[in-house]
Formats: sequence, structure tokens, C-alpha cells
Amino acid sequence: MKGIMTFQDRLLGLTNAIYRFPLTIIFLLLATVINSMDIHSSNDYSRYILSLIVGAFLGIVSQVIYERFFNNKVIRISLFGISAILALIYSYVISNADNINTEIWIKTIVGLFALFIGFIWIPVIKSKFSLNESFMAAFKGFFISLFFSGVIYVGISLIIMAVNQLLFRIGYNSYSHAANIIFLFFGPTYFLSLIPLYTIDYSGDDGETQYRVEKTKNNVAIASSCPKYLEILISYIIVPLTAVFTVILLFYILGNMGGKFWSDNLLEPMIVTYSITVILIYILVSRMENKLAEVFRMIFPKVLIPIVLFQTISSIIKIGDMGITYNRYYVILYGIFATIAGIAFSIFPVRKNGIIAALLIVFSMISIVPPIDAFTVSKNSQLKIFESVLNNNNMLQENKIVPNKDISSEDKQKIIKVLEYLHQIEYTDKVSWLPKDYDYYSDFYKTFGFNQYEQTEEVNQYVYLNLNMEDPIDISGYDFFIPHYVYISNYDKKEEEISKFEKSNKTYTLKLNVTSKDSYLSLWDENQKEINRFSYDKVLQRFENYAGDTKGLIDMEEAVFIEENGVSSVKLVIKAFNMDRTADNKSFNIESYILVDIRQ
Repeated sequence: MKGIMTFQDRLLGLTNAIYRFPLTIIFLLLATVINSMDIHSSNDYSRYILSLIVGAFLGIVSQVIYERFFNNKVIRISLFGISAILALIYSYVISNADNINTEIWIKTIVGLFALFIGFIWIPVIKSKFSLNESFMAAFKGFFISLFFSGVIYVGISLIIMAVNQLLFRIGYNSYSHAANIIFLFFGPTYFLSLIPLYTIDYSGDDGETQYRVEKTKNNVAIASSCPKYLEILISYIIVPLTAVFTVILLFYILGNMGGKFWSDNLLEPMIVTYSITVILIYILVSRMENKLAEVFRMIFPKVLIPIVLFQTISSIIKIGDMGITYNRYYVILYGIFATIAGIAFSIFPVRKNGIIAALLIVFSMISIVPPIDAFTVSKNSQLKIFESVLNNNNMLQENKIVPNKDISSEDKQKIIKVLEYLHQIEYTDKVSWLPKDYDYYSDFYKTFGFNQYEQTEEVNQYVYLNLNMEDPIDISGYDFFIPHYVYISNYDKKEEEISKFEKSNKTYTLKLNVTSKDSYLSLWDENQKEINRFSYDKVLQRFENYAGDTKGLIDMEEAVFIEENGVSSVKLVIKAFNMDRTADNKSFNIESYILVDIRQ
């Protein structure tokens, strides 16, 4: 009986979530349908799915704004309308982009994060409830819905597998469709059903009002209560482990304040992760009454301040040489936020933790809104370094880059790193100094006068070349045309047949031979007599120290190798050549066309 009542409560919760968040449910349903189409189709529907997910997040925020501040259905509909319009604007922006690049992804993720924080914080603004209760309810709801969704998916997958093996064949896409429905629609809907209504309704007579107030308080208390196992896990396991890690971190920082700390790039992500952990634990233990929780609340915010502050200063110092990238922008911005959070936790009571949520939303919006967003700032910073290096080496004349191979290694590295970053964020086509239709891989050498991947005295070399496919292949005078791919390393020893063919009623065999000393193609007649041999050493000698006019592309003249005699001719046309040479090994793979002419 109790199980039936629990099931009815869960079903009622799902129904209430649909009624409470109708716009979000509509967006999630449409996203599920379109993602189902995407599973079946080769077309890219990611822009539509992403737009609908943004709309779903806007929908839940508009609903909690209405619940907290308004009590008019017209305003509710208006808020939903604004959310739908914002989702359409977002869809229009990404539809006009060439592709969903790094900038779009990161800005979208940060924007969704800000909306989710708003979803947690807005219902408790100037409320009888605090952020701590809202956060715990969302924290529990997320993991409960994830657990239920995972269990349901495993169960459905087992059913699909059983039907597929025992009854009849089911399409391989069935698992994807199941995951789509469960994790994109059911999971988020179930999560929303676990979020209580924080607004206390004081309308009605005294008895009815008292009942509504007590019911709301009871629902929030249940949703935000901390399970005993979670309290034990956090207080007696996670908090002590965090304390030990903090001691180690402090010893390292104090022992290396003279130098290494300020240049250790590995420490940067570690401290960011540490500070996020401390802030999350602080909010989770805010309502716990055991001794370890109290000690954590009293000590750790004060310890967090100097650790994060020093790391933020270190990150700011590092931008002096190579400027700001969007990664470092976020590290510095988060460092500022974490420092303020530590101060706020040290000054204000735990009930005022909502200040942190407000700061987090503000900082998130700063990072995605031009002209002070992460990508605009980082682009300007990198272009400033780029221009400075070019001007210092007389490589920028009349707004065009002049190649110069004689610049210092340090300046070469700056140019290489700046171009690498601009290519990563897909901004090279907007740099006025670069040639029109500049290709990052093939145009670097002819643009700057030096190779992007300089060889060092140590044997550690990589060569990647491709044939310019606009050049025609001359096959006149040859009897046979054979595409071939080969991979060879120092340790290979093999002999294999590549092809057999006939001419004038005679059979000929083309073989690949690899020994410890050489690798070559051999042509044999029907009497098992070798009539021609082409050694791959010729290819290696031409390309292993390649320094052509362009890096990455070779023309037909460079790609052709011929080995001929009075009996036959073997012509090799290199389509792609990749070589990887280290101190211990030299390996290469060649994709080529082999042309054979039999002259007897």
C-alpha cells in the first residue's frame, strides 16, 4: 500500500511539474523530437537542439521569477513570451555563425550555468528560506533524477537486448532513442518535480492560510533535508580529506613563494578545483550541526582567501608574456570571485549565502557579454602581442606581413602560439594582416618565412605532407594503376603481395618488402625473377628534412618518383606522406598511386 501511495505521489509530482513549468516541458519535448530526428538523419540539428535547451533553461527561470515576485497570470505569460523571444534570438545568432565553434559553446555553457544558479537563487530572494535550502533541494534532486534515469535506461536496454536476441531484430538506434527520451525529457522533468514551491501563499482566511504556510514549509523541509548518509559522507570523510589536502597545498605554497609557485601552470587548475570544492562543501554544511561542520565553516573560508588570492596574482603575472587567453580570463575572473566568496563567508552568516549566487551570476554575465567578455578581451590581447612582435621585427609593412626567417626563437614561438590560439577560436580569417583565405596548416611557412614546427638538435621530428590534388596525374605510357597504402617502422619485417596483373599472357607480381635495413617495392615476372625494385629511401631522403615553399602541400613534381630500366618502369605518385621520428624509432606511412609499365 505504501508503495502504491509513493508511486501516486511521484506521478502527481510529474504532473505538477508539467503544469508548473509548461514552457520548459514544451522546449524539452521539442528537443527530444528533433534529437530523435538527428539520430536517424545525417543532417546536423545541433543548432536547433541547443536553442531549445537554452529556451528550456529560460523557461524555468521565468517561472521562478513569476512565483517569487508576481501573482498575475498575464505577467506569467509575458515572462514566457520574453523567454521564447530570447531563445529565438539565440537561435538566430548561432544559425548565422559558420559553425558552433569554441566561443559559442563556452558562452552557451556559461550562460546556462548562470541561468541554473538563478533558478536556485531567485526563489529565495528576501524569503523565509535561504540559498542553502534551495541549493540542497536542487543538489538532491539532480542526483536522485540522475539515479532514477540511469536505472530506467539500464532496464530498458536489457529489455531491448532480450527482445533483439530472443524474439526479433531491433534497430541499433533503439538504445540512442531510449537514452534520448530518458535523459533529455524524463530526467529533467523528474528533476523539476522534486523542486518545491518556495512562495508562501497568505491569501484566504486564517485557517486556510496557516495550512498553506505549514504545507509549504513542510515541502521545503522535506526537499532540502540532508540525508544522514550524506551528512556522514560530507562531515566525516570529505571534510577531513579536504583538510589534509589544504595542509599539503599550504606547505607547497609557503615553500615555493620565492619562485616556483608563480610559474607553476599545473597548480592553476588544481587550485581552481580546490576552491570550487571548498565553496560547494561550505554551502552543503551550512545547515549541519555537527562539530566538524562548524569547524569547517569557521576556518576554511579564511584559508581559502590567501590561497586563491595568491593564485590569482600568479595568473595575472603570467599574462605578461603571452597575453590573455579565454582559459586564463576565466581563471582570473573565478579567482576574483572565489576571493570575494571567501571574504563573504568569513563576514556574513550562512543565511546570507545568496550574495555568492548573485556575484556568480554577475561574473558569468560579464564573461559572455561584449566588449569585456572572455573572447573579445583575449582576441585583443593576442592581437596586440602579435602586432608588437611583427613590428619589432619589421614584418608588418603596409598592413601586410613580410616573411622573416631570421627573427629570434622567442619571437618565433610567440607568433606560433598566437596563431595557434587564433586558429583554435577560429579568428584567423578576421585578422587583417594575414593573407586572404589564409590556411593555418599550409600557408604558415610562406607567410612568416619559418616553419611552424622547428626541428631541434634532438631527434624528434614530425613531417606531414599531402599532394595538391588540383594537379593532374599523368598516366600516359603506363599499363597499370594501383592505389596503395603502407605503414613502416624500424621494427617491421615483412613481405606481402600488393597486386597481380597480366600483360601479353604473362603474369607479374608487385610486392612490398621490409627488412631491418631497407623497405622497397619489387616487381617480379612469372618466372619469379625480380625485374625492378623501388626503394622507399628515395622518398625519405626527399621529405624527411622537407622545407618547401609551403608546409603541408607538395606539387606533382615533388610527389613523383620513377625507377625504370629496359624491362619495366615503376612510377610512384605520393598522395600523402607522414613521418614520425624520435630517438628510438622512425616510422612513416605513405599513401600513393603506383603506376607500372611492362616493356618486354
